[in-house]
Amino acid sequence: MAGCVSLGVCYYPEHWDRSLWESDLLRMTDVGITTVRIAEFSWSITERTEGNFTFDFFDGFLDLCERVGMNVIMCTPTATPPAWLTEKYPESLNADINGVRYGHGSRRHYNYNSPKYRELSARVVRALAEHFARRRCVIGWQIDNEVNCEADVFYSESDDGAFREFLRARYGTPDELNRAWGCAFWNQTYNSFDEVHVPRPTVNGAHNPHGMADYIRFISDSAISFVKMQADIIREYKKPDDFITTNGMFGHLDNHRMTREALDVFMYDSYPNFAYGTGSHPERGMADRGWSRDLSAVRSISGNFGIMEQQTGANSWNTWGMSPQPKPGQIKLWAMQSAAHGADYISFFRWRTAPFGTEIYWHGILNYDNRDTRRLCEIGEIHKTLSSLSGLAGSAYEARYAVVRDYDNIFDCDVDAWRRALDGESVEGLFRASQHLHAPCDYVYIDDGADVERLMRYRVLFYPHAAIMTEARSRLLYEYASRGGVIVFGCRAGYKDENGHCPMRSLPGLVGEWCGADVDDSTAQAGGDAPASVRWGDGKFPAGVYADFVTPKDGAEPLAFYEDAWFAERCALTRKSVGGGCAYYYGGTFTEPAAREFIARLGLAEPYADTVAVPEQCEIAARGGYLFILNFAHTESEVEFHRPVSDAETGGPLRGPHTIPPYGVLVVRV
Repeated sequence: MAGCVSLGVCYYPEHWDRSLWESDLLRMTDVGITTVRIAEFSWSITERTEGNFTFDFFDGFLDLCERVGMNVIMCTPTATPPAWLTEKYPESLNADINGVRYGHGSRRHYNYNSPKYRELSARVVRALAEHFARRRCVIGWQIDNEVNCEADVFYSESDDGAFREFLRARYGTPDELNRAWGCAFWNQTYNSFDEVHVPRPTVNGAHNPHGMADYIRFISDSAISFVKMQADIIREYKKPDDFITTNGMFGHLDNHRMTREALDVFMYDSYPNFAYGTGSHPERGMADRGWSRDLSAVRSISGNFGIMEQQTGANSWNTWGMSPQPKPGQIKLWAMQSAAHGADYISFFRWRTAPFGTEIYWHGILNYDNRDTRRLCEIGEIHKTLSSLSGLAGSAYEARYAVVRDYDNIFDCDVDAWRRALDGESVEGLFRASQHLHAPCDYVYIDDGADVERLMRYRVLFYPHAAIMTEARSRLLYEYASRGGVIVFGCRAGYKDENGHCPMRSLPGLVGEWCGADVDDSTAQAGGDAPASVRWGDGKFPAGVYADFVTPKDGAEPLAFYEDAWFAERCALTRKSVGGGCAYYYGGTFTEPAAREFIARLGLAEPYADTVAVPEQCEIAARGGYLFILNFAHTESEVEFHRPVSDAETGGPLRGPHTIPPYGVLVVRV
């Protein structure tokens, strides 16, 4: 099965009697599972008391894995320090914004910057790597678990001191920090780095926004340093072909830099039906289909990635409300969603539902009673389908355009409510339009050192609200357009510098020098204002929550105008030729109707229309010579093939109409 996507499962031998281990592993192999992940919450099993290491427990389990031919991903256990550690070294604990330390008993309650915690973490990682890394069954290592999940702010004394050192290295002198943070405002000037602290409670809850952006950069830097410390130790002992990874994609963290500096591959935890209570879903567009947006972001980190935790059951803690079990077909649908977007490895969470602890309602493949379930049968069906897709693993997802992102603007959104409103509306609108028009899209992340060749893979780039713009990034985008690319900016571009200040220059700032737009005024669409519309030729759509008033310059062409507002007849959209390509400046946000208009006019919609007609309720994705059609609806979907294709699983020919069942998946070879 060369080039096939492989399957795994998360397993906790410490939760089960040893008499179950062998039968569990054999049942896994029966449904195509070839790898187990173990040990991410098991520090005490190896180091029950300080400095005293025993390896018998996991040695026994690995012996069994080698006997039955099961691969193993070993984890470092630093996400849950043992009670002896937090009791003896309370400085290792994180604290809330009031400086009150968290207690022992949950997870991720440590802080990255405690010298003692880093020392003890390094010691246990070294002990595990030295003992287990040469085992034949061990094929990879997971660092910690879900870095920055649950806790992505840190207020301990250790973090306070480390933050000052971070700023000292970044700015050199207090005066340079005062300039970067705009400390003349509200008399925040510092005479010494010793006067600077991590955020503390304030009268109105507000903090210096430029300082907060640096605080988020500091958190990211701390997390990356902690992961890299562990990865460097493991590399001293691991076998040459074994990989190092971590899982999840969480906030206040530059996941791209972490992967570049510390990991061999990035892995994600995919829970498309994540629910916090009966009948509720998080505020995510399109429910489980919305997870395709996150998978696109993961793909920007690792073009081919892994899923360390793929949902198999209802997910809840004893502290949350009830959540539903996946409906028949949904586990396969979600696994194939991951595979379609670039996953080469899919590991299901978890083998059996935990009989005790906080996650007793976070259901696995099996229930408490250990009987076969329909979920287990569905894993076997997934294995059968993926085994038929030879050559899929290692292949690239096909996208003709991308949405540009960067961490300066992402972190800025965390501290700027205006930015969050714009970004949220446009990210959702572009995603919905892409899905409904079956226009596969990538995310592409840039920084000041980005290479234009990476951007040239795409005919069109959308950069919705590039508020922070640097000279290096402006030059990068100009070169992309000059070489034939099409760049589409949204409102409020270029009004901040790298420190988040708003310089005294005309908008859209640095990109205004070449994109052909001048913004002389703007307004939020809020309160009692009648929402503005935009007229583009014979198309009309809502402008969204904001409107820049745009004047064409330097030969740019006005394309669209506002209507139904006090600023009616003002220009909303310009286009300017730039070398072999062009730049659009759009003064609104990318609501779904606006995004549809752009995607259609730029020739990005329905790229597979000559092969198949697919209804909006289905997603379509192409990878490795296969076309995935994913039906996220609870009803049947009718598709129609315009030319002969073959069913990738059965090899049978398909042409004309075909019915995909509710939550069904069809993969065809094209």
